[in-house]
Amino acid sequence: MYIKKVCLLGLLIVSACSTPKYFRKLDKEEKKAVKTAKQWVDASPKQTHVLIMTSKGNLVVKLYDETPLHRDNFISKVKAGFYDSLLFHRVINRFMIQGGDPESKYATADKRIGSGSAPGDRIPAEFRTAQNIFHKRGALAAARTDNPEKASSNCQFYIVQRPVWRKSELDSTIRARNLTLNDHQKNLYTTEGGTPHLDGGYTVFGELITGFHVLDSIATTPTKSDRPITDIRMRMFLLNTPKKK
Repeated sequence: MYIKKVCLLGLLIVSACSTPKYFRKLDKEEKKAVKTAKQWVDASPKQTHVLIMTSKGNLVVKLYDETPLHRDNFISKVKAGFYDSLLFHRVINRFMIQGGDPESKYATADKRIGSGSAPGDRIPAEFRTAQNIFHKRGALAAARTDNPEKASSNCQFYIVQRPVWRKSELDSTIRARNLTLNDHQKNLYTTEGGTPHLDGGYTVFGELITGFHVLDSIATTPTKSDRPITDIRMRMFLLNTPKKK
């Protein structure tokens, strides 16, 4: 009997260690959403996945190991509940949706949002265009101010929503903006969509893996000065982290 109790205790400890510890007790809706989202994630993941719950539906993003500074910063804030109840405060259809300003949590309808930040320094840029990490549709990237280092906000992010480009449309934009795109980028933007003019200027640190219909629903919501007329709030939960080697 004693041996059985010890074994059971061991199993409980293992189970507890394998479950993310959240910043607060999850309600029934959140527990269900986390359980469902985990089914969308590879059972043996190589990358970290995060659930973003919104009033328009749920999104799941994965974070890139190629951008460890942005990855770890995002993970720490999700773990701490930093994003709980913040708004998607800047939404532009056929471009992107942006959120993560801490000042948006209690913002009145007439308050201008977008300049808030979390305690701490900005995140140094981690451009990975040489590794074919671009602003494709669904790209998760860090917002930033117009600073010479192109360092990122330590909390604000956006998800690219721009749909597929027609070849003639992309060629025209390349000429108008004096862009230099390789064949991989051209193929990416004419088959998946995205925002090529942001490549090499803003850090992409992850991508959307499920919830593209939700992304479109948020992007097409009625806005006033790019802010949704009806608040769209977010809640984030860490689904998993890769096992350390």
